[in-house]
Amino acid sequence: MEIPTLADVLGAKKRIQPYLPRTPLIRYDSLGELVSAEVYVKHENHLPTNAFKVRGGLNLISQLPEEERRKGVISASTGNHAQSIAFASRQFGVKATIVMPANANPLKVQATKRLGANIIQYGKDFDEAREFAEKIAVEQDIRYVHSANESQLIAGVATLSLEIFEDLPDVEAIIAPVGGGSMASGACLVANAVNPKTQVIGVQSAGAPAAYLSWKDGRLVSDRMGTFAEGLATRVGFELTQKILKLYLKDFILVPDDEIKKAILLLIEKTHNLVEGAGAAPLAALIQSKEKFRGKKVAIVTSGGNFSLDQLKDLLSQSL
Repeated sequence: MEIPTLADVLGAKKRIQPYLPRTPLIRYDSLGELVSAEVYVKHENHLPTNAFKVRGGLNLISQLPEEERRKGVISASTGNHAQSIAFASRQFGVKATIVMPANANPLKVQATKRLGANIIQYGKDFDEAREFAEKIAVEQDIRYVHSANESQLIAGVATLSLEIFEDLPDVEAIIAPVGGGSMASGACLVANAVNPKTQVIGVQSAGAPAAYLSWKDGRLVSDRMGTFAEGLATRVGFELTQKILKLYLKDFILVPDDEIKKAILLLIEKTHNLVEGAGAAPLAALIQSKEKFRGKKVAIVTSGGNFSLDQLKDLLSQSL
């Protein structure tokens, strides 16, 4: 679990380019007016799996040794990482098994199945699914792909931050959802190498504060998990991403789920994009801490758009 370098990120960029479009970084004055800042949105929800994680999946699976490709891989996910591994495995002819929680988002379950992965639904949350996947990996002697503690995943995901700097070299802050921490840690690595003056800010649901507490305390912490945002639904911190965040993350903001839900609706209204909870969390954090970002060039990452029609109906009914 070595910390990736900028060279690793540049290598990942070349590796994944044939399979993924470059996502847009768009300035929205309608969002900027809300916080008196210059606000840009990095639309990772525009990728083929509608989420950023596919960058990491492609980078990792493309580099598997032949023996591991032949045996196949297993992983655990609430949804977006599942699609990432399934998409990449299909590209490279690798059998993929994904363990997803029993109550996983049906939209994400079906999307993962369509990509050819074998799905096992087990456990009440991500961490129970993860523990079960780890057990199967040992029993069957196959490659377990962790959703965060993988250098190649982080290097792949970090390519989105590289694109931000290519499009906006003088960006002053990047706000990224945390969850397992691959995106935020990747952003930290790129910012530290390209422009250390750029602040990388992590955001997490207040209903699932383990990642925040791990960063704050400097040790891996387990805590409650009570958020609707699947991409933020972790109850433990992870070793590799937390090591990177502790070195380079400038700040970490907790936001209530109610504010994340409001941010989903704001993104629909202001950008005409449907974004899931984790993807809306950076906007919620920006609004909550707007005085901190006043007058700055800020990039927020909409990490994914896998939000079902039923979830949207429920959200609208709550807001009306």
